Amino acid sequence: MTPRVALIAHDMKKDDIVKLAGEFVETLAQCSLVAIGTTGSRIAAAHGLTVERKLSGPHGGDLQIGAELAEGRVNVVIFLRDPMTSRSLTKNPTSTHSCARATCTTCRARPTSRRRV
Repeated sequence: MTPRVALIAHDMKKDDIVKLAGEFVETLAQCSLVAIGTTGSRIAAAHGLTVERKLSGPHGGDLQIGAELAEGRVNVVIFLRDPMTSRSLTKNPTSTHSCARATCTTCRARPTSRRRV
């Protein structure tokens, strides 16, 4: 089974997630990738990866990924949060993170934790 990895980043963390994807491009190329709107297009453009793009965060993209988590269709979530800026996703920005914890899906929310995944 090919692992399905969700890549999510708040606006101020988009550069960081693109950089992180570049560091692990060979590994990510072996996965089925899904991301929210701009994050997905930036990763695909920068690294030539195939990324299924969901809606942008304000339009429910995080909820679409949360639904896949709840259904067991996502194995890993890489979510770079920026607690210092206003929430750029939905009114409940922790919904995807909470769903990942509830389904025992691996979720890393800080770039410093990336080496442990």
